[in-house]
Amino acid sequence: MRKLMWFTIGFTAACAAGVYLVSGLWLLGLGGCALVALIAALCIGSANCKRAACALLGCLIGFLWLFGFDKLYLQPARQMEEQARLLQIEVTDYGRPTEKGITATGKTELDGKTYQIQFYLNEPVTLSPGDRVEGGFVLRYTGGGGENSPTYHQGKGIFLLAYPKNATEMQQLGAVPSKYFAPVLRQKILSLLEVIFPADTASFAKALLIGDTGDLSYETVTALKTSGVYHIVAVSGMHVSILFALIYILCGKHRIFTALFGIPILCLFAAVAGLSPSIVRACVMQVLMIIALLTDKEYDPPTALAFAVLLLLASNPLCITSISFQLSVGCIVGIFLFTQRIHDYLLKETPLGPAKGKSLKAKLTRWAVSSVSVTLGAMSVTAPLCAAHFGSVSLIGILTNLLVLWFVSMIFYGIMAACLLGTIWLPLGIGVSWVLSWPIRVVLWVTDMISRVPVASVYTSSVYIVAWLIFAYILLSVFFKTKKKHPLALTCCLLAGLAGAIALSWIEPRLDDYRITAVDVGQGQCLLLQNEGKYYMVDCGGDSDEKAADEASKLLLSQGIFRLDGLIVTHYDKDHAGGVDELLSRIPADKLYLPVFDDENPIRQDLAEEYSGQIHWVNEDLVLDDGNITIYTSQQTTDANESSLCILFQPKKCDILITGDRSFEGERELLDRVTLPDLEILVAGHHGSKTSTSLELLNATCPELVLISVGADNRYGHPTTETLERLNIFGCSVYRTDLEGTIILRG
Repeated sequence: MRKLMWFTIGFTAACAAGVYLVSGLWLLGLGGCALVALIAALCIGSANCKRAACALLGCLIGFLWLFGFDKLYLQPARQMEEQARLLQIEVTDYGRPTEKGITATGKTELDGKTYQIQFYLNEPVTLSPGDRVEGGFVLRYTGGGGENSPTYHQGKGIFLLAYPKNATEMQQLGAVPSKYFAPVLRQKILSLLEVIFPADTASFAKALLIGDTGDLSYETVTALKTSGVYHIVAVSGMHVSILFALIYILCGKHRIFTALFGIPILCLFAAVAGLSPSIVRACVMQVLMIIALLTDKEYDPPTALAFAVLLLLASNPLCITSISFQLSVGCIVGIFLFTQRIHDYLLKETPLGPAKGKSLKAKLTRWAVSSVSVTLGAMSVTAPLCAAHFGSVSLIGILTNLLVLWFVSMIFYGIMAACLLGTIWLPLGIGVSWVLSWPIRVVLWVTDMISRVPVASVYTSSVYIVAWLIFAYILLSVFFKTKKKHPLALTCCLLAGLAGAIALSWIEPRLDDYRITAVDVGQGQCLLLQNEGKYYMVDCGGDSDEKAADEASKLLLSQGIFRLDGLIVTHYDKDHAGGVDELLSRIPADKLYLPVFDDENPIRQDLAEEYSGQIHWVNEDLVLDDGNITIYTSQQTTDANESSLCILFQPKKCDILITGDRSFEGERELLDRVTLPDLEILVAGHHGSKTSTSLELLNATCPELVLISVGADNRYGHPTTETLERLNIFGCSVYRTDLEGTIILRG
């Protein structure tokens, strides 16, 4: 009856409800409801009721477990929000550089409880596991938005972030304690790969072997995601299966040797790869299979998955928020539910030709059918998750998986061999790595070429694509439930629906006279101006450069915009210009309009070097697009905010003003030399800072509506109460990206 599976389903449902829907005493209330339903199910006693009873027991224990975890562990952490504490932190992993210094994970004791934390230092020091850091830190609970997204930190068991309040002291041990063997080995592997592989393939080798994607370029990550094979560099079940196959063969398929060597190697691999939920899930299931093989017991994959999920959620119920957890479990669930059915259907009810025998055609048919079945089975569950988390679904992933996955196994083994040989004799490892770099380049080239197909991915920025995805799942459900199946009709309906959704996504925005779109990039600004077939982007920066570029690219591609007429940068702060380079790598622009000041700014220098032939340096007021766009410069050139370029966008019957990060002084300078019209729309300066959007500017322009591009729960307190009160005095309608998400205003 798979009692453990049903119990885990209930436990998981309770964790999901407790994390996403209810909290506090509601957990006990729902636990009470589960108890009543459990008693009723036991009284009825039928087979279905017994399954329900197992699930309800899981629910009951799940609600109680989450309630206790919250009260004893999370609630004290929440109460430390914005508190300044003197901390003694033991570093648990190597530090990673940031813009201001360094960050690392560590553990510290607070109010008698040990917490794993992520801490930041404002100096570029070297940190190793076992080192100790002491000093005053301001704590933040990781339940907020933006860069503190709970899907990342809380899923890893990190509930507090620590920012230095004053000087810190470091005690560096020199020799790393033996308990940190896994991170030390990981660091040695990364260093070795950096040495033996060429510069253009080292980052991919590190990502494929142990999941370190930090050095992958934005272009490579985008190509892998768009082509549907990013999972090859997110260490998961595929990597564990490849590693186990090698162990099994090297052990001569001997059960005892496989268990003796396989279990510790898999556990070490999981620790070196960072113990992400996906790798832990895969290793637990693989170890259970080895134990079943050793003891001549039947291995039941659903029960093994249930045990792995229960282990993860019992150790950290908030693991359910992790994208790694959701995709890993969803992938296996999809394979369990649909892969065999798809496989049987393709072989038995489609004219693929003979699949039995030892002929090359039969072998290729079996391989292709197996690959397509597994990919489709996994995508059946992971596609909605990707749409929800990443805003995109790869349509071409099946083809890419067919082309590169078989190649990836060989490369994985080759990287392992290169590391071993490089440890023995460095030149030998370098030689193997040089040869191995060619297939790596082939994989990167293939994914890059495939990702350039115009509709390789579709994006949920379009409501029509969302509707098509829902329609597709309804259609597939009907297809698999009907006895007489018509695959040609299904395919035609799916393709027709997709074509219609894409056509509507591309045509509908072009029916408006004009549009201004404030893209939700978190704490930053990215605005799209559309008018009479012309497209100008103003700024692109936010919580992270990559996120800002991703959100802007998805918006543009979902509307069939593959090239910008121009990109205007108001100033070079990262929250306005940090994502420009990444955006241009996906969506080129005919012209870049950049301010001339701030020569030493690295963003300015990078753009000047990369796009020198496309740049128009704005050193005086400039009129674009037949007078529809006017760029105003500033007389102030020493302060980045005050010298922000201002943009007046004037499509038919509408006046829209963008002031960058200018404060009262910069706004006054603009008003002194320019006569501005009454505005229909004003983009609030400096994300709603109290020193911008002055009464003087509001009185001169009388805006009807104000857009505020701002991140949720940002640490600056934007938009400020003072700014909102000024807008209220003038009766302005206010739209905020932290509340509404991406905002589209049209006329």
